Parts: sequence; C-alpha cells; structure tokens
Amino acid sequence: MDRYNDRCECCGRSGVKTTIHHLTPKEYGGANLPTALLCMPCHKHIHHLYTNKQLVDQGLTTLSALQQDPAMRSFIRWIRKTPPGSIPKSRKSRNVRGRR
Repeated sequence: MDRYNDRCECCGRSGVKTTIHHLTPKEYGGANLPTALLCMPCHKHIHHLYTNKQLVDQGLTTLSALQQDPAMRSFIRWIRKTPPGSIPKSRKSRNVRGRR
C-alpha cells in the first residue's frame, strides 16, 4: 500500500510518497508486528545496506535503531536536504549483493 503526501518516519521529510516498511521482516515473523511509513529513498536505502537477516541479527528492527545506525544516520542527514519529490539513484552495497 502506498500513501501520498505523508511524512517519512525515518528522515522526517513531509510531502513525500511513503511505503510501509515492516520493522521486523515478514520472513522473520514481522507480518503482524509494528511497521513504519518511510519515503521511498529511506526504504530503498535500508534494503540496499542490509539483508533481512542482517536487520534482525543487528537489532535494526525499531525506527530508533535504524536512525542511530551510522550508515543510516549519514544518509538521513543527506536526504533531509533533498526536495520531497526527488528519488535519488542508489544501488545495493557489496554487503547485500548476492546475499538474499
């Protein structure tokens, strides 16, 4: 489900299209656990940095933990400066490529 003109719960930008992010991946029992509304760049960046298994193993299953993660914190500082409509190009990290 997509929502428009919402606020990203990760970076705090308003007027962005948001998607539902399962804080605990569904394959690890997160289907009925808390979710967050994230802008597409934040959502994509999380999954480009970490596999679902790594999100669980590293305890990145809360919004606070994601925001405190050094790689995400750096991205959040940067993305806050971009206009709401922009969706920057990104690619999977070496860490994630081929590891699903």
